[in-house]
Amino acid sequence: MAFIDLGRGGSGAAPAKPKPRLVMIIADPGRESTAAMEWALSHAIAEGDGILLLHVNMPPNSAGAGPSRTGSGGSSGSSGPLTALLGAAGAAGDADFMETMSAACKSRHPRARVRALRVEPATEGREAKAQTILAESQRRGVELLVIGHRRVSSFLGLRSPSGSSRAHDSTAEFLIEHSKCVCVSVQKKGQNAGYLLNTKTHKNFWLLA
Repeated sequence: MAFIDLGRGGSGAAPAKPKPRLVMIIADPGRESTAAMEWALSHAIAEGDGILLLHVNMPPNSAGAGPSRTGSGGSSGSSGPLTALLGAAGAAGDADFMETMSAACKSRHPRARVRALRVEPATEGREAKAQTILAESQRRGVELLVIGHRRVSSFLGLRSPSGSSRAHDSTAEFLIEHSKCVCVSVQKKGQNAGYLLNTKTHKNFWLLA
């Protein structure tokens, strides 16, 4: 992407052979996570990059546990086998969605080093998932962190610092604010409408599919 710095050394012309990076994708059995992976595989990961799929084993119904399984998030229709694999990942059960996501990564980037990792939350409380992801990304030297952005109903009455009610995904926002590496949250906007991206420096950046 030309408009968002993804940690490859600035906004100038990209080098002929960029230095390989470690890209962490937060893996959950839901459409938000598969949409984030779809964007990362198509727009952010380059040849030679390593891919780390990270899932935090949050207790059911705990704060920060993330969205429940909701089925496939769809795709832009341009990736063929990748589309089918991502759809399968979105519909997969808890036991096999990581394996399916790993297969999707290897299908799109056959030469990439792909690793799937499940970890237990390092802390307790509302930000346990975000703090665990943050600690793992820093410990492993991650250079790009990608997470699906979960739409939260404004009916929940969540409040911003200014006191106004707004819908937000606290895990994604926490990581964007506190990650030392570049963190991108991804929300798929319909079947072919593209993606809504957020980073520390870009808010609600629209990328067509």
